[in-house]
Amino acid sequence: MDRPQENHPDTPAHDREASPRASVPGAWPALSYEEQLWEGSHHASMGPEATRYFHRGARYRSAVPPMISGLTPRVDDATSALAREAEHELSRFDRESGHRLAAFAPILLRSEAASSSQIEDLTASARQIFTAEIGGKPARNAAEIVANTRAMIAALELSGDLGTSSMRRMHGVLMAGQERHTPGEYRTQPVWIGASRISPVGAGYVAPRFELVPELMEDLARYAARTDVTPLAHTATAHAQFETIHPFTDGNGRSGRALAQAMLRRSGLTTNVAVPVSAGLLTDVPAYHDALTSFREGEVSPIVEQFAAASLRAVPNGRQLLDDLDAILQEWTETVRPRRTSVKKRLLGFALEHPAFTAEQAARELEVAATNVYRYLRELETAGVLAVKKEHRGPTVWRAPAVLSAIDAFALRAGRRSAG
Repeated sequence: MDRPQENHPDTPAHDREASPRASVPGAWPALSYEEQLWEGSHHASMGPEATRYFHRGARYRSAVPPMISGLTPRVDDATSALAREAEHELSRFDRESGHRLAAFAPILLRSEAASSSQIEDLTASARQIFTAEIGGKPARNAAEIVANTRAMIAALELSGDLGTSSMRRMHGVLMAGQERHTPGEYRTQPVWIGASRISPVGAGYVAPRFELVPELMEDLARYAARTDVTPLAHTATAHAQFETIHPFTDGNGRSGRALAQAMLRRSGLTTNVAVPVSAGLLTDVPAYHDALTSFREGEVSPIVEQFAAASLRAVPNGRQLLDDLDAILQEWTETVRPRRTSVKKRLLGFALEHPAFTAEQAARELEVAATNVYRYLRELETAGVLAVKKEHRGPTVWRAPAVLSAIDAFALRAGRRSAG
């Protein structure tokens, strides 16, 4: 979790000026560090007054990441082979299942967003997420996962241009409405990971001082725009550099994984949908965090290995979800036996892709009168396909329980470690 603390304008933030150092092409240098003096903040928003100057006068080190736009990641032979296999599987999954993926894209995208959020300990059921999307009173986690879904959508739409404005746009969508932060704006204060919420002294990692962020992000954008780096290594290292810069006060992990989806799309490995790579990372979150630490120490193989392994886990999990959805539709069809071109047939397809919806949404999508759609909804409820519930202070929601269960099963599989 990010631990932001405002940097008061009249407080000396560091003992010496330092700029991100130039790097030798072909090498991948470790971070350097600069010493900072913690003076606390008159604008701290947490804790009683006495704690606002906690560790005041103490020293700590903040990171100084290298510029990477001219670097090419070099990985060990085993990781290179794993990455090639993963790239092949991602491309084949996208190619062979493209016709099905296009139909189920909304579900896979929401599952990917939920998995990315779960890495940050934000969890919610599929029912909560889909209900929040259509205006039901959401739990906080569900609302944040919905925002993450929108950020993923924005990332894919912006994948043709991964400049700094696009990266800021992704974050702006993710954090929209969160008054404690500045959506789409670079931070103007320190952020750190671990240790105290009150000060960065003793933190496991302190991101670079905010004055360095704009230049580092421009350099990252130049790196992301390159076309001469193998796709998975390119994606993994760009993501790791984004997390190292930590350009925002919050939402860096989710924004960075949205960036990874955009880069996979831009590389051509995926063309139809967001492959659930974050779901693969969920299998071993500590190893993912350790790989980020190794990247900061100058070793790129671990983070590339994590993305490759996550991709190889994600593909069969994604296939299983699609198979489950196909089976659900077949069972519905055998139960309801709709005519080929009937409204009921189209309503089944709509419910499969949108497992929580209002009658008004269904009527609009199917282009039928709202008064008429209720008859078909009631018939599907009687057949056991749909269930209905009036949300507290919200709309009446029609749900497809079988689809929601399939999505929850997908998430459960994603979080399991493999036996091997």
